[in-house]
Amino acid sequence: MRILLTNDDGVNAGGLKVLEELARRFSDDLWVVAPAEEQSGAGHSLTLSRPIRLRKLGERRFCVTGTPTDSVMMAVGHLMRELKPDLVLSGVNRGANLADDVTYSGTVSAAMEGALAGVPAIALSQVYAREGMGDTVPFDAAIGWGERVLRPLIEAEFAPRTLVNVNFPALPADQVKGIRIVRQGFHDYGRARIDKRTDPRGYDYFWFGLRPMVQTPAQDTDIEAVADGYISVTPLQLDLTHGASMGALRSAYDYGS
Repeated sequence: MRILLTNDDGVNAGGLKVLEELARRFSDDLWVVAPAEEQSGAGHSLTLSRPIRLRKLGERRFCVTGTPTDSVMMAVGHLMRELKPDLVLSGVNRGANLADDVTYSGTVSAAMEGALAGVPAIALSQVYAREGMGDTVPFDAAIGWGERVLRPLIEAEFAPRTLVNVNFPALPADQVKGIRIVRQGFHDYGRARIDKRTDPRGYDYFWFGLRPMVQTPAQDTDIEAVADGYISVTPLQLDLTHGASMGALRSAYDYGS
């Protein structure tokens, strides 16, 4: 099995090292193609306004001066074009990718790009308690449970144009309660924070951030599962059409008259 590994935290991120160790339990044919620098929050963005540079770091190991999407496109369309990957693994992300955060996530978007290319794809993220920890992320749950999560997914047959989003709770591996197959939840958009500051020359600048969530998560969602100490496994699809609205819109436009 040929596996492409990527992420949005950058090619030197600790989570990518964890992912490599997990992937080696399934294959020796591993390719790492990841952003040269951190691209958290890059979403599914594609670099079109400047050239992309590709640097070889070792045997089947490369970094790209672009986004996670650029990295997967470079891998599938250039580096591996003769022998495409059988699987794309993206992560292990430093932090959660739950609910509608998936729309911002470079980790999930890299998996989406794999799905667009017709390759089964899985995004993996490690939730952690940010307060007082800085950039230190304990990947205990991902390390201890990663193989148990991945093996059934790798052996499963993915529906076309779908991917799987996995989140490991912020717990030691021996405290994780198990695995739940759940739907995507949603956040209150009001949790966004815009922090306005002024530089020494008197010009304003801004930091974007997120307020801590204070909410009761809906049942059977990824948010609830992780909050309850479970690993969330959520199938996602690329088709964003809201089928239930089709009839109402046709009526609104007198469609077919």
